[in-house]
Amino acid sequence: MAVQISVVVPVYRGEACLAELYTRLLATLSALVPTFEIVLVEDCGQDGSWEKILELARRDPRVRGLQFSRNFGQHHAITAGLEASRGAWVVVMDCDLQDRPEEIPRLYAKVKEGYDCVLARRAIRRDRALKRFGSWAFWALFNWLTDLRYDGTVANFSIVSRRVVDDLAGIREAVRFYGGFLSWMGYADAFVDVQHSPRYRGESSYTFLKLLRLSTDIILAHSNKPLRLCVAAGMFISALSTVAGIVFIVRVLLYGSPVMGWPSLMITIFFGTGAIVLTLGIIGLYIDRIFTEVKRRPLYLVRRRTDG
Repeated sequence: MAVQISVVVPVYRGEACLAELYTRLLATLSALVPTFEIVLVEDCGQDGSWEKILELARRDPRVRGLQFSRNFGQHHAITAGLEASRGAWVVVMDCDLQDRPEEIPRLYAKVKEGYDCVLARRAIRRDRALKRFGSWAFWALFNWLTDLRYDGTVANFSIVSRRVVDDLAGIREAVRFYGGFLSWMGYADAFVDVQHSPRYRGESSYTFLKLLRLSTDIILAHSNKPLRLCVAAGMFISALSTVAGIVFIVRVLLYGSPVMGWPSLMITIFFGTGAIVLTLGIIGLYIDRIFTEVKRRPLYLVRRRTDG
């Protein structure tokens, strides 16, 4: 029989969560549809997650596992899971059980109303205040730079149609951002407010530096506004310099030539040099993105699979 729902779960250091995740997914999906599969993508977290996945797959053939050759990242793991999935509908969720499996029936009911994509919206986040503030600041900046209207209360927890999965497979950009791709594709979507649970075990693997790097990659991959801002800043500085030059000429004609102060000269030099270096740095980041894309390397490499 055709698989009705696939659940794609990126796994990174999720050994302590997998048994509970499987138990709750099994109870939820068995009551919802006659056929389903659980696709677990292990992103080389250097723990016992792969052995746990093998154990679950031996116990239940509806569990399928993939293990990367090295750590490629969460959104690459989502890509691999989507491309390996076989369901008419595909659920994407995290492995730490902050995304509750018990919410899947509500997402499924909503998507059956005629949507291609339904996203889970976390009304109350169970994260630390600093992380919530950082998330809000990033999405505000992201929406301003990309001219998208991405809801920052939405993460990866979602259900999409097979058509959306097939179209996502055609996006081969090296920098992966699942939610951004869904927003860009523009298919009919809807939101369901869900309960966001505390992390089942352990701590988040995203450090501040990892989040900063991911944020920079995502913004550069989805927007060229930083380059346009550099142009605008350059024009503003040029206009300001022109006005300052005119004022200086008029002052010389009226009052004679004063001796320019050293502080104002140094400030001008440092300001101009800083603006130039900043602009070159932003251009360099875009060139780095071009360099990454033109190499056309595979998005991920799979070392092992549970199904051969």
